[in-house]
Amino acid sequence: MAKKSQVPKPPRSVQAPKRREDPKGASRWLSSVPRWIYLVIAAILVAAIAGAVFAFAGGSSSSKSDVASTMLAAGCTYKQVVPFKPTTKTGGYHGDVPTLSTKVKWATFPPSAGAHYQLWAVWGFYTQPVNPRQVVHNEEHGAVVMWWGPKVPTSTVDKLQKFYDSSPGGMFGTPIAGLGNKIALTAWTGDPAKYSVTPNGNHGIGHVAICPNFDQHAFETFRDAFRGKGPEGIPLQYDQPGMGPQ
Repeated sequence: MAKKSQVPKPPRSVQAPKRREDPKGASRWLSSVPRWIYLVIAAILVAAIAGAVFAFAGGSSSSKSDVASTMLAAGCTYKQVVPFKPTTKTGGYHGDVPTLSTKVKWATFPPSAGAHYQLWAVWGFYTQPVNPRQVVHNEEHGAVVMWWGPKVPTSTVDKLQKFYDSSPGGMFGTPIAGLGNKIALTAWTGDPAKYSVTPNGNHGIGHVAICPNFDQHAFETFRDAFRGKGPEGIPLQYDQPGMGPQ
């Protein structure tokens, strides 16, 4: 039997000589400090705490507030919605959509998160409608989707195409019935470490903005805030044009 090594005793701490305190002197010094210095220190501490809270939550307060204010300034609506829970105990969101014709209920229109078909759509910009049951799967992978109604002018669709071509990775474009003359942007974000497709899991957040027309600055703001931040954590290198399920 191996001999158990003995743990050496910790060195004895040396007690430092006691120093006489001068509380009156300290109080006199504190009272001489200008009040504005305390205010500056307090402001710095509040900002640091707020930043830590938002970083811990996995998001940026500025990005979310910037998106909301920018979209509203462009005449768009904007909201964040928690997706409906999966209804099947096995298969999660895929189990809810076994076929491309399965009736699906989403928390937003156009859909920004939730139930979807097991195979996502090939990444690209389409002039013919792509089945939203697949497109939602692209959102789960980090897509920012541009949707437009059948009454949107061709000239506006051309602007959307140009915007897509300028930076196509993680972007998707498709017309959709029911949107009329409006354009919509959607994205699904979440923390991959917390994301779960169980009925009581963490399902991330859906983002949807509906706009009367194309606005370069607003669309860039939405794209830059949410692209590549899908709840599954798929890297953008796998969300490039022409890529699809293997």
